Parts: sequence; structure tokens; C-alpha cells
Amino acid sequence: MNSNFLAPRLVIAGTHSGVGKTTVATGLMAAYRQRGVAVASAKVGPDFIDPGYHSVATGLAPRNLDAWLCGAQSMAPLAARAGREAELLIVEGVMGLFDGAVDGSPSSTADIACLIDAPVVLVVDGSAMSASIAALVRGYRDHQPELNLAGVILNRVSSPHHRSLLVEALECIGVEVLGTVGKNDALSWRDRHLGLIPVEEQTSTVTASINQLGTTIAQSCDLVRLEVIARRARVREVPMQPGPDRVGEARVAVAAGAAFSFQYRDNLEALEKAGAELVAFDPLVDEHLPFDIDGLIIGGGFPEVFGARLAENRRLLAEVSSQVSSGLITWAECGGLLWLTNSLDAMPMAAVVAARAAMSKRLTLGYRTATALCDNPLMQSGDEVRGHEFHYSQTEPGGDALLLSSRFGSRQEGFASATLLATYLHQHLGSRPELAERFMRVCVQRRLARENA
Repeated sequence: MNSNFLAPRLVIAGTHSGVGKTTVATGLMAAYRQRGVAVASAKVGPDFIDPGYHSVATGLAPRNLDAWLCGAQSMAPLAARAGREAELLIVEGVMGLFDGAVDGSPSSTADIACLIDAPVVLVVDGSAMSASIAALVRGYRDHQPELNLAGVILNRVSSPHHRSLLVEALECIGVEVLGTVGKNDALSWRDRHLGLIPVEEQTSTVTASINQLGTTIAQSCDLVRLEVIARRARVREVPMQPGPDRVGEARVAVAAGAAFSFQYRDNLEALEKAGAELVAFDPLVDEHLPFDIDGLIIGGGFPEVFGARLAENRRLLAEVSSQVSSGLITWAECGGLLWLTNSLDAMPMAAVVAARAAMSKRLTLGYRTATALCDNPLMQSGDEVRGHEFHYSQTEPGGDALLLSSRFGSRQEGFASATLLATYLHQHLGSRPELAERFMRVCVQRRLARENA
């Protein structure tokens, strides 16, 4: 097939970060699944953690829709891919409805909703408000005329009387209330410095909480009406997102588990299409790398939380140091970079990269255009890619593999060689199949060289 259809769909947006849209969106996913509806999910933006919660709620692979990273033209095809196994696609927004990249490029939740022709349900914090909610919602509804604001879900409503006041105010401006969620401490999930705690660290607890959340949201929201709105979204045939060509076969180890859980599913699928046999391993548990590998991928995560356990796994660290130094094709992002340094907060790591890493109180966050300053397994010198960084750590030295640029300036960062790329930059291969092809090509070349040795 060269085309696909967008599933019936809803975008769950918030007025601002922390309004409770993640709770509502995840709860809706769980509630529909509990009713026997095959529901899929996607997350606007570059986030890794929220999609993990979505995956528990839906039972399907997590997906991201990021127009800045992948291009506006890729949003409908990627949304079709996300919903291809489902009757209903629920997309959770990022930050507030109109927040996005600061350079004016399409990237906000509103932008994505328009690009995929999806109705928007706005989650509004109703606490400490009554009639004023009408002015707030009117502004969100009218700010971008092409946006289809289908209704609101009220969150943190204190009483039936409070609900009546809010509903009456919104009736005056013709906005439908599709649900009301009361104040409930049980719906507040624990978090830390980069947001929610990843599912991989407490899977059974998260699963039980999401099941309960689904029950609560089903009692609080009009699921029938929401599904009707989703099914009114325009049926749209879109081209299939092009994938990489198969360049050969090679085994690639992928770090997984609680310490390294940040991987875009689209990246892994792109590598598989290019010929990778992906083999997962857990650096917290496994003392050896998988057998007979030609490539190694270490995504982001929270190695700083598990630093002592990672440092204690000396056999694995020594093996990683030996194999990567001997030419094992390696791609490390953010947390993966930290694991390859000499030390993290003075705890010994793999010592592949001649740098020390330490946590700091300063957040480095934002989209970046990256120019390769030397050849590496994903790029040739001079190639440009788009990525995102989000970290509270620093390495010393910072490295000089990439030139990262944004509207606020530029700096050199990362470490690279012909067989290694270790950087803070997260890349999404959803619209860049040639990057997967290049990585796999050098892995295949290494395999052939070993077989002919």
C-alpha cells in the first residue's frame, strides 16, 4: 500500500503545562480500552516519558508527532501510522495549546491538530474560577480561527455547585463541557527533574494506577460524545511515510531497562527496516553485551538515578569500553553519552569518551539544528539534522562533534569518530530514513569485515 487513512481522532490539549492533560488523555485511553475500543496514542513534541504511560493505557506502541523535528508534511502520515491498528487515535498535546518552538515553526499542539484535521478537546483547570472561565476559553477558541475546538473537559472541580457555575458560564459562549474531573490527590502522579517517572521504573504500580484512572475518567467524561466527535473528523487518505531501504543484515544491541528507556519507536522500526536485528540488554542487570553484535545504541534515560548500580557492573563497563574502542558502531544520546564518559558524579562509567559528567542545577532545553563537524555513523561532515536536548547534566570537556544552533546562539558539543556518535542531541528518524540507512551501512560493513578476517 502506498497510502493510509487517518483513524477517527481527538487531540487533548491543555491551557498550560500542569493543567492535568496527561492525566485526562491517559485516562481516556485506558477508559476506551476497558470498553473494548481499540485505541492508539501519540504525543505532540519530543517527549519520551508520557508516551510510555500511553503505551500502558493502550497496549500499543508509543508514538510522537513533532513537526519541528520531522517536518509539517510528515505529521499526517505519522499520525496514520500511529492509528493504523486502532479504531480511535488520541493525541496528547504539549505544554499549552499554542506553545511550541520559539522560532515560529509549526510545532504547537494547535499546529499539529490543524495538520491532521483533528478536533481539539481543551482541558481547563477550573479551580478558583467561575464566570471567568468563559473569557479564558473564548480566547483559546478564537485565537486561531482554523482550529476546531470541540469542547472542554474541566479539571479540579471542587463540587457539584462549582461545576454548575462553570458549565453555565461556558454555555453562554456556546462551548460544550465534555467531562468534569474533581479534585483527587490519587490522580497526581509522582515526578522528578525531567517530568513523570518513566514507566520502566515502576511498571506494576503504573499499570494499576492507569487502570484505576481509566475507571475514574469513564465516570467523569462523556465517552460516547467524545467518540462521536472523533468520528466526525474528516476521513483523509494520506501517503505512507517513506521508510529506509534495506542495506544488509547486522545485529545491533539496544540498551533498555529502567536506566535507558528513552527510545523513539519510529527510530527502532527504521533501523529494523534497514536490516537491523535489534537485541535488547539491560545495563543494570546484564554483565555482558549481547553476543555477536556489530552496533550499539544507548538512548537517553536516567543513568544519574542508577549511577551506583551502573558503576558496580564492572564487567559490562569493561566490555563496552573494549568493544567500542575496537570499532563497535555506537550511537549514544544524552543518558547514553553519560554512560560512556569516564565518570558520572565521580562514579566510574565506561570510559569510552574522554570526559567527566556531572549533574547540575541548570536545565539545558530546546530544539537544535546540528551540523556535523566530522564524519560519524549517522552523518558526514557538513550534514545537518534537527534534534532536541533536555538535560540537567554537563560534560567536561563538552566535545566538538556537532555545532548545535538555535535562535539563542550556537555551541560545539558531542564526541564522534568514524564509528562513534555520543551527544546530548535526541534525533527522530521518522522523516530521515537515510540516517538509519547510513548507520546500518557501517554496521554491515563491520560485519562483513569481521567475517572476512
